[in-house]
Amino acid sequence: MSSIPQPQPAFAVPFALGETDEIIVQSLLHAHRSGSVVDEQSALTTITHLEQAYALQERLYAALGHPPGVPPYWKSGGPTRSDPMRHAPLPVAGVRPSGSALGAIPLRHRWVEAEIALRLGQAVTPERAERLTPEDAPALVDALCVSIEVVDTRWAAGRAVPPLLKLADLQVHGALVLGDFRPYAPFQSHDWNAQECLVRIGTQSHTFRGSLGVGDPIWVLPDWLRHLSRHGAIVPAGTVVSTGTWCGLLDAQKGDDVSVEFPGVGATRLRF
Repeated sequence: MSSIPQPQPAFAVPFALGETDEIIVQSLLHAHRSGSVVDEQSALTTITHLEQAYALQERLYAALGHPPGVPPYWKSGGPTRSDPMRHAPLPVAGVRPSGSALGAIPLRHRWVEAEIALRLGQAVTPERAERLTPEDAPALVDALCVSIEVVDTRWAAGRAVPPLLKLADLQVHGALVLGDFRPYAPFQSHDWNAQECLVRIGTQSHTFRGSLGVGDPIWVLPDWLRHLSRHGAIVPAGTVVSTGTWCGLLDAQKGDDVSVEFPGVGATRLRF
């Protein structure tokens, strides 16, 4: 398989990728564009540590046509506060407003996550990110919205693919649909443990309460910002991060209408 051109990473990681790594990037790139599947067997022995997975992720993001600079949209989170947070940039072409039809996006799977997205109101330097705590983080956020992340994987193993391979493939991201942003200030003392989340997929309805693994969406910000700035980048104001699922991973099918509402916070919807 021939080597792909070497686009500039979105923000440079000091990690040298080998020829086999580049073949993996090329395979994932083709799958993102075509909806095809990638056999993960060779990658299982090739992708062996975290910084390598992140380097592959950033090379893939750049190969999808994004210019240099900190990406404007992200996903971040973890199952609980004691678990490592994981982060991935989201292809701009797949970020859509509420009510969007996603039929033109080449998805293999249509797994739904109901989330809250946060938007930075100011730029964040590496120095500020390094000393940031969850108690300080609300001062950096100017707005929030309800979001639906569509999770998809290009790997043949589907949900069973190992964590490092998920990370290399943009943390198995498919698309992100954003509701209307609202000022964050009124939510600084919000009781997220009591927050209800309503998800409707086709004719099926699901209700959740206080079900975000890290408790408060703001919890992901310090680790996320340290990740983005770890090689000296300044994270721009306006950067958006979706902060983890409230509903686990729910199955949807082509043709389904999907809506998510967080009462008192907002709502968003999409059609597959």
